Amino acid sequence: MSETAANAVTLRFLAAPTDVGHSGSVDAGTVLEWVDKAAYAAAVGWAQSYCVTAYVGNIHFANPVNSGDMVEVTATIVYTGRSSMHIRTVVSSGDVKGGPATMRSQCLVIFVAVGADGKPVPVPQFEPTAPDGIEQRDHAVARIKVREEIVQAMSGQEYTDAGTAESVVLRFVAAPTDVNWGGKVHGGIVMKWIDEAAYVCASRYCGMDTVAVFSGGVRFYRPLLIGHVVEVEARLVYTGTKGMHIAVHVRSGDPKGRELHLTTYCLTVMVARDEHGTSVPVPQWVPVSAEDKRLYAHARALLEIRGRAPGNRLPNHLLPSGGS
Repeated sequence: MSETAANAVTLRFLAAPTDVGHSGSVDAGTVLEWVDKAAYAAAVGWAQSYCVTAYVGNIHFANPVNSGDMVEVTATIVYTGRSSMHIRTVVSSGDVKGGPATMRSQCLVIFVAVGADGKPVPVPQFEPTAPDGIEQRDHAVARIKVREEIVQAMSGQEYTDAGTAESVVLRFVAAPTDVNWGGKVHGGIVMKWIDEAAYVCASRYCGMDTVAVFSGGVRFYRPLLIGHVVEVEARLVYTGTKGMHIAVHVRSGDPKGRELHLTTYCLTVMVARDEHGTSVPVPQWVPVSAEDKRLYAHARALLEIRGRAPGNRLPNHLLPSGGS
């Protein structure tokens, strides 16, 4: 299929006071939930079958969404594999009374079409013809190799009690209100839990309120079931000048048993902000144990891998000039 209105969906939300987090603006987790819903709608519309979230790429939260904003999330199919759909999402918001909307964040989400047996099924192939569509397709293709490097690097790490860094574990039961259209826990809800755990971990470390500025490498390994026990573990693995890099693992299992299985993993970068909303430096974390040092090096390696993706660059503190 060539590009038509069929490859894009736009959802609109009114940011409510209940969406506001500790920073005074809408939580990153809520924004991610909106992103997942819009991408799901685009994926199902294209595949004409049930779809599941497989991966969420780098999302930068450059500008906050405020309570009362009219939020617009546009999800556009930019590339298709055999059963996967790579979807570019753009979040914009502005005054509900009118006026121009401001772009708040964007990222690439990958959904996979599945059949009644839960196995992947083929999707119609997307063939862009417009210059902008071809450029977006080429960017998505170029990111495949980078994403594979990131997934490989992240899956090869072990997190044990030998780590000494700040960490936190949140535990609860997945509620019926967390359900998606396939009867499992909504991927956006899982990302909201990730944001909450990262917030607690980062805030405990620096002693200040913190907000997410980046989430990357969100990999969904298996579905999370309603009624299962959920464990969200967040651990500090690296600090830059202002950013605190938090590795988050989500595990779940039947409450009648004792075994928990990994469902989702990602890395979130949090920053502390002053009363004016300006990011401020945080104490440098110095790794102590061998595991600390390995995960510290792992986080730096991920930064370098992501810096090779189209449109990305190394953070200032890793540039040769040694900027902040």
